[in-house]
Amino acid sequence: MIDFINVSKTYPNGTHALNGITLSIDKGEFVFIVGASGAGKSTFLKLIMHEETPTSGKIVINDTDVTRLRRSKVPYLRRHMGIVFQDFRLIDKMNVFDNVAFAMRAVGKSSAVIKKRVPYVLELVGLKDKMKNRPSELSGGEQQRVSLARALVNNPEIIIADEPTGNVDPEMSHEIIDLLNEINATGTTVIVVTHEHDLVREFDRRVVVLDHGKIKSDTKDSLVTDDYTADYGDDSGEEENKPDYPDNAVVVPE
Repeated sequence: MIDFINVSKTYPNGTHALNGITLSIDKGEFVFIVGASGAGKSTFLKLIMHEETPTSGKIVINDTDVTRLRRSKVPYLRRHMGIVFQDFRLIDKMNVFDNVAFAMRAVGKSSAVIKKRVPYVLELVGLKDKMKNRPSELSGGEQQRVSLARALVNNPEIIIADEPTGNVDPEMSHEIIDLLNEINATGTTVIVVTHEHDLVREFDRRVVVLDHGKIKSDTKDSLVTDDYTADYGDDSGEEENKPDYPDNAVVVPE
């Protein structure tokens, strides 16, 4: 489904974010991406979403070479993706229903379809009874579940979660990953960038460790070693030179 073939990315300031990455993620996989600040995690996601283009190498998504995709085609690529952010990016002047419906309206769904689909997805994340509430009336965990519902509502093939547990408590962190597991069980590909090594160890999933723009390890299980934790610690910092994600069909602008 997603293939990186000898992909490198160097920013104009000379930062080498990725160095010769070759990696395949199959349809229906659940993959954790971990690594220290500056390891290349955010650049990896930006390349998948075509916010950035590689300096060299090739990226293939759903059998299409997207390396030099025309700008006019990028929104169509992103419609196959749902994005979950650490900072939620909800619109407080809208209630929960409208925050989720926003993603459907952006791709031209009819009111009838929206009225049927949004309550269904909110029920999946346990928030059907909060449809009329505004984000400021919710807890951090509830806001993240609204963000997850918005990412799910257009039934994307790929869910990309960028530090989805960074602003919630440990119990809610577990619930968020549980929800992503349930979504994955339906056949949706899930990619989670996280610094929470305890969560990664707990869930038996593939783990890709990035280190200075290269793949340090790639395992089909959750054995992130003690040596890795000792090397990188519990990294919750922001990567350098990390621009905002662009607005698109499934991402609410800030």
